[in-house]
Amino acid sequence: MKAVFFVMLALLPTVILAECTCEADEEDRNKSLALKYKLAAIASILVAGAIGVCLPVLGKAVPALSPERSLFFIVKAFAAGVILSTGFIHVLPDAFDNLTSPCISASPWGDFPFTGFIAMVSAIGTLMVDTYATSYYRRRSVGKAATQVGNEEAGAVPVHVHATHGHAHGSVSSELDSGETELLRHRVISQVLELGIIVHSVIIGIALGASESPKTIRPLIAALTFHQFFEGIGLGGCIAQAKFRSRAVAIMGLFFSLTTPVGIAIGIGISNIYSETSPTALIVEGCFNAASAGILIYMALVDLLAADFMSPKLQSRGKLQLGANVSLLLGAGAMSLLAKWA
Repeated sequence: MKAVFFVMLALLPTVILAECTCEADEEDRNKSLALKYKLAAIASILVAGAIGVCLPVLGKAVPALSPERSLFFIVKAFAAGVILSTGFIHVLPDAFDNLTSPCISASPWGDFPFTGFIAMVSAIGTLMVDTYATSYYRRRSVGKAATQVGNEEAGAVPVHVHATHGHAHGSVSSELDSGETELLRHRVISQVLELGIIVHSVIIGIALGASESPKTIRPLIAALTFHQFFEGIGLGGCIAQAKFRSRAVAIMGLFFSLTTPVGIAIGIGISNIYSETSPTALIVEGCFNAASAGILIYMALVDLLAADFMSPKLQSRGKLQLGANVSLLLGAGAMSLLAKWA
């Protein structure tokens, strides 16, 4: 028995290595059927993403989804849960799989936890962009306001200069400290969040478009349709609160809606030369996935959840606070459940 045990122990690494191949799975490959599923995925994801991002933006047409209404906080909490789960459950594990694959060289990728490092650096970088962009726009707004006040004072009657000066600066200061600063924050948040979403959406789209396995693509259609819809609501809510001009809103909404479908189209175009097990593809996907996960996790926790959950409106209303918490758990739970199929 001991001899058998030692023989099995000696053969175990060989068995493991035999299972860890870098060849693409040839089973269930049906190019024509896979192409039909891909085209269906493009249409489904495009429509779902467009509807999701447009619902909060069209708050005037749907008053219940206006940023001032309680339902907006509930829906946005659900969408933030979806984004948070996307980062933790979908994107980050994929990055770990990519960068720890036996198909890439052990040095340097096996010598250091690059996935966590890249995600951490990405989150810190997002914080820096968030901070510096907000402070830059705020300084520029203060400069414009000061110039405007100076021009008004130049045309004022001399005896009333000091009174006008004090009143003007007081109103400008209070406005910048409240509404203006909050508006600037929402604008930075929406732009940074869209960047993080676009990165992982394109990667997901390319991976789906390059696959020729209907068995792999079929569950992804439903999962990504659901994902894009609620991720679109989260982004749309930020865009609505940022109060961009109509042209900027249309461009941001269009970019979000098209990223995954364009990724799928690119995947279809390169499916003959793309190999999901090639070292280059694994390293590029792993690095981008890790960076995207860092951005999404930071944005969901800091800019979406903390900003809303610590706001006076939620803090002063118990039922709304409970509803937002339940909605957050439902969004994160539903997106986590989808990891079983996608």
